[in-house]
Amino acid sequence: MDNFSKTNTLIKGVILIVDLVLINGLFVLFWNLLNPHFLFNNDPSSLPFLLLCNTVLYLFCHSIFGSVLHKRLLRAEELVRISFFHTILHALIFVSLVFIFYNNAGLLTKFFFYFYTSFFLASALCRILIRRIIRNLRRRGRNQRYVLFIGCGDNLKKIYHDMKVDPASGYGVKGYIAEEEGRPDKILVTSDDDDIEESYENEEGEEDSFLMYVPYLGKLDSALEFLQKHQIHDVFCDLQAYYKNKDLFDVINYCENHFINFYSVPNFYHFLKRRMHVTFFGHTPILYLREEPLSRPINKLIKRAFDIIFSLIVICLVVLPAYLIIGTLIKLSSPGPILFKQKRTGLKGKEFYCYKFRSMKVNDDADKVQATKDDPRKTKIGEFIRKTSIDELPQFFNVLKGDMSVVGPRPHMLKHTEEYSELIGKYMIRHLVKPGITGWAQINGYRGETKELWQMKGRVKRDVWYIENWSFFLDLYIIWRTVWNAVKGEKEAY
Repeated sequence: MDNFSKTNTLIKGVILIVDLVLINGLFVLFWNLLNPHFLFNNDPSSLPFLLLCNTVLYLFCHSIFGSVLHKRLLRAEELVRISFFHTILHALIFVSLVFIFYNNAGLLTKFFFYFYTSFFLASALCRILIRRIIRNLRRRGRNQRYVLFIGCGDNLKKIYHDMKVDPASGYGVKGYIAEEEGRPDKILVTSDDDDIEESYENEEGEEDSFLMYVPYLGKLDSALEFLQKHQIHDVFCDLQAYYKNKDLFDVINYCENHFINFYSVPNFYHFLKRRMHVTFFGHTPILYLREEPLSRPINKLIKRAFDIIFSLIVICLVVLPAYLIIGTLIKLSSPGPILFKQKRTGLKGKEFYCYKFRSMKVNDDADKVQATKDDPRKTKIGEFIRKTSIDELPQFFNVLKGDMSVVGPRPHMLKHTEEYSELIGKYMIRHLVKPGITGWAQINGYRGETKELWQMKGRVKRDVWYIENWSFFLDLYIIWRTVWNAVKGEKEAY
């Protein structure tokens, strides 16, 4: 076992030990603080038995979720997500068993709430701290994973750039093999089609950085000898450029027999400069453009359940009291209804009525013209409720009905959908999910009026990013940022 494998084994072991200490230590702590002994008939053997069950169940959950800290590229959000689902699974099983086998177990609600909340927070924090330690070690050259490139096409250069952008990923590139130094073996024809819109921008200097800092190691016939003399963990190969070369088969066989990961890198860079996903049609691998997490039934269920619970709470605690107060002020400020409803474009292009507190005088341009900063149509109370985003509160009824979600791309007027779908290539992609009261674009400066086409393009780009990168914790973050922005005020809110 090399140093790299030993370090990864050590990382997994540390996480396992830390979690076991946390889950049992916190259990004992709250056992003594909250004193639930009487629920177990004051039997002194109850605690050791419960700790044993606690440990066995933790090991079962750990076998499902595993430890991901040793991964090269990992976001803090993923660590928190794994800790959350690990805790939820443990709680569901453990609490169910306790309720079945012990009388009056319902009185343990407070104990379990404190115990599992503390374990989740402590576990997530420890994982983030350990991750920071690992990243610092990798920056100093420890726990390195050594890489060999076969070819020097654009996609390989992009991989090298991504490895070097974050030194904490711990990749050490030994060099590249190519038939001629500095010359990629291109077999694809570049495309000049302006309609192929890029959703990912190529950083300048990638090619110069690759050729300047990655050593040239010779032609493909020298690759096998290099692998035999040096420690390599991963080989990234432009397979399309060498698929007829017999030397490549020798390299692949050597990798298979010596625990070296061999990766084929498709060279579609000149056609699509964006992230791709892979699936299988039978036994044939297929690359596809987009993967929407919300296309999975479990994610749809999680998001819809949260929408219903969250919207019910907000409606009861905020919207209904606001309706009485704000509704009265709207009626006093100008004649007309309290609520304004307007047809908007929703999921899969379906039209629906979107509700808002009326902030303008009744006018004929409501379905055609966006609100502007000094819009003469706004009422006095309308200026305030738009500035504080109170006008959006009735949309929680849209969420409850199922036309909208709490978080998602903002729904646009039908006229704008018709116009922008012709001007912006990926505009309709934003309708693959339900529209939201707030969204990723809104918390990143793209809310309110869109005077220029580039503003709408920026909004659409962020909406598409949200669709492709959705997670439950991302929704929570967007909600938190939205509330914070509303409290401190936004210059775009008018």
